[in-house]
Amino acid sequence: MQAAPTATPAAPPGRRKKRLTVFAAAAAALLMAFPATQNAFGEDAPMIEGGGDLGPNVMVFDPSTPDIQGKVDEVFKKQESAQFGEGRYALMFKPGRYDNINAQLGFYTSIAGLGLNPDDTTFNGDVTVDAGWFDGNATQNFWRSAENLALNPVSGTNRWAVSQAAPFRRMHVKGGLNLAPDGYGWASGGYIADSKIDGKVAPYSQQQWYTRDSEVGGWENAVWNMTFSGVEGAPAQSFPDPPYTTLDSTPVSREKPFLYLDGEEYKVFVPAKRTDSRGTTWADGTPEGESLPLDDFYVVKPGATADTINAAVEQGLHLLFTPGIYHVDKPIEINRADTVALGLGYATIIPDGGTTAVKVGDVDGVKLAGLLVDAGPENSETLIEVGPEGSSADHSENPTSLQDVFVRIGGAGPGKATTSIVVNSNDTIIDHTWIWRADHGDGVGWETNRADYGLTVNGDDVLATGLFVEHFNKYDVQWNGENGRTIFFQNEKAYDAPNQEAIQNGDTKGYAAYKVADSVEKHEGWGMGSYCFYNVDPTIRQHHGFQAPVKDGVKFHHLLVVSLGGKGQYEHVINDTGSPTSGEDTIPSQVVSFP
Repeated sequence: MQAAPTATPAAPPGRRKKRLTVFAAAAAALLMAFPATQNAFGEDAPMIEGGGDLGPNVMVFDPSTPDIQGKVDEVFKKQESAQFGEGRYALMFKPGRYDNINAQLGFYTSIAGLGLNPDDTTFNGDVTVDAGWFDGNATQNFWRSAENLALNPVSGTNRWAVSQAAPFRRMHVKGGLNLAPDGYGWASGGYIADSKIDGKVAPYSQQQWYTRDSEVGGWENAVWNMTFSGVEGAPAQSFPDPPYTTLDSTPVSREKPFLYLDGEEYKVFVPAKRTDSRGTTWADGTPEGESLPLDDFYVVKPGATADTINAAVEQGLHLLFTPGIYHVDKPIEINRADTVALGLGYATIIPDGGTTAVKVGDVDGVKLAGLLVDAGPENSETLIEVGPEGSSADHSENPTSLQDVFVRIGGAGPGKATTSIVVNSNDTIIDHTWIWRADHGDGVGWETNRADYGLTVNGDDVLATGLFVEHFNKYDVQWNGENGRTIFFQNEKAYDAPNQEAIQNGDTKGYAAYKVADSVEKHEGWGMGSYCFYNVDPTIRQHHGFQAPVKDGVKFHHLLVVSLGGKGQYEHVINDTGSPTSGEDTIPSQVVSFP
């Protein structure tokens, strides 16, 4: 393991120097009583205080809290089917033992222990996700998470039937883990990292899954695409039958920052970067990394403006977004190295007036985590930018990371964005993202929630681990940078294309789900799938799911395309390689290696 780079906040901008006159002395005294920093116009602005309470939607429990089950059930009742609602909740449990708990999680609900180690906070009970609200179909169990807890499941097996944007991080399950809903209905997840499951993981009906840097007691089955990197106990590589893609280690990783209690003091732990990682960070006790006191954070609450948030960053504070919805009329700009911007309870940022929601400078070590960006009704050219255009700095020793950063265009209402995420900075780590142009909900239609591109990567040496990108009008992923790598990719092409002409790409039928630019000399991907469901016009033909230059340095391992129920078909898997899909049987067409 490597030691974490220091993340000590920068000192506030220099205060104006004044000659020591009587008046200056009085002014200095006032400055000490009311500290000030300078805004972008060179004017004094009030100093923003760090720390404070976590707001009304962070519910903190300890083992003596009365009626814990009732309080958790009350949140679940509100959130069980509130797929596009405005409720946001974080359920936080202090270290200790909790008996007879079954915490059912609905939409926009995060549950987490407040220890430094998952075993510090133990449930003799379960953290459950099921799909009763949707008649046993788990394909819409989005936007919920479990982190930093140990579970002794009542039945010996915990149920976690989720699909996209539902991470399971730093969890210790002292038993088995069932990833399917009751009745084994459809499911389309999912993601596990830095976790230990003592028993077997049973995906059952899960179509695909990615597990990173964890330990499992076994893996029961596979459907289309099960991918592992750095997982002790993972099944041996055997794609295509069964479709297991197994990498011994993860090239570069940094676990997500998390809130914890050091005695009675809240801190945020920032795990260290690891290279060629395998297994959990906490197996041998305290993980490597750095603790930051809550006083070093601006605790952001609904109603905060982009101006205030940006001033806090300029002042030297990190950002902790409490659960809620935040409208910004200009980008949140993070131009200070090592800044942590952590969201709790699916804190949601909506850009107004067509602005970009978040811009990260071409600086070292920014950690952007736990945020949902929801496009506004006026088109944004971009929603998240990592590094300005032309970024060129080397960040290999201390990369910027995006973890559990999700994007949505439409669904909760009309939204538009030309490109959701643009990564210009070199060495960026994209660790678990779901970039989604909505196919259901409000404000949905081929032009209503127009969004041409999901992810565009221009930086070199960018690594994506757990990349979910779906339903964009053109390319879901465009990769222009050198030496890019993707471990696990899940995609569905846009359902709502009205006809063949609408998706025509010059002489090519349809835009690839994942395109590597012709200029790229080196690129590699493992465990990648694209699906089509052209239900508006089932006669649509998609030439391929993947497109890449044929060069020695461009390599793909374990690709598949699937026609869901015969609604549209693929003619090839990658370029002109791979058998066409056909019929209504939803059978993948696979390519083991390319070229």
